[in-house]
Amino acid sequence: MTSRKPVSIVEEPSLEEAVRTIEQSLSMNKMLIIVGECSVDYMGRASSKLKLGERFVIIKEDGSILVHRPKNYSPVNWHPAESHFEVQILKDKLLIKAFHRRFREVLKVFFRSVYLILVLDIVDKGEFTLYASEEDMQKAVLAHPEIIEKGFVPISYEKKVEPGFIDIYGIDSSNRLVVIEIKKKTAGRAAVLQLAKYLETIRGNSSRKVRGIIAAPALAKGVQQLLLTLDIEYKSLHPKKCAEILGQKNKTTLLDKYIP
Repeated sequence: MTSRKPVSIVEEPSLEEAVRTIEQSLSMNKMLIIVGECSVDYMGRASSKLKLGERFVIIKEDGSILVHRPKNYSPVNWHPAESHFEVQILKDKLLIKAFHRRFREVLKVFFRSVYLILVLDIVDKGEFTLYASEEDMQKAVLAHPEIIEKGFVPISYEKKVEPGFIDIYGIDSSNRLVVIEIKKKTAGRAAVLQLAKYLETIRGNSSRKVRGIIAAPALAKGVQQLLLTLDIEYKSLHPKKCAEILGQKNKTTLLDKYIP
């Protein structure tokens, strides 16, 4: 039984050796990371030219290609999955040409020198789970306000007040106004003080009793005492739970349902 080699490294190859390595790896549907000095030309719906610089190019198993600079997380150039590749030496440079038969777009990467090639035969079958954003958490509360408390009815969201925007504004079962600040991560002192400013504004414009609630998965150390001092409540609300709630619904419940 032949053991699988997940990573193969070719250091400082000649251009001829680089061509052989890249062609062989592409034919075997392996992932490539190529590090070196290159320039990039793109022609398609628009056009661009990237002058010579040290970069790394990723070619994935699905046929996508990405050109990355040393800074920023986004690629400076890329080509979609199911691209086709041609590799050759042209005028003392290694040319990797990516084109797509459905789109009239061509990406050309010219390597003047190649420092390193990583050939990757890696396996990833893990399930990806994306927990909710703060906006999704807001949607989950609007759709199922009982996750805050029984009897809570949303009236508005992203309500504009002088210090900023209230995430969710509503009334409770005792007809008290409720101001909710939602945080995806651990709620700290800054979040509590921000909510306190909203409460001050709302209380200054209403004769009704107003409650303030921080809804977050956890509280930072020392924040509990600040909540007691400012008379603000905490409700545990986890992004994962909100994601599950949204996943169970075929369509988002309209806010109009909750407006008296």
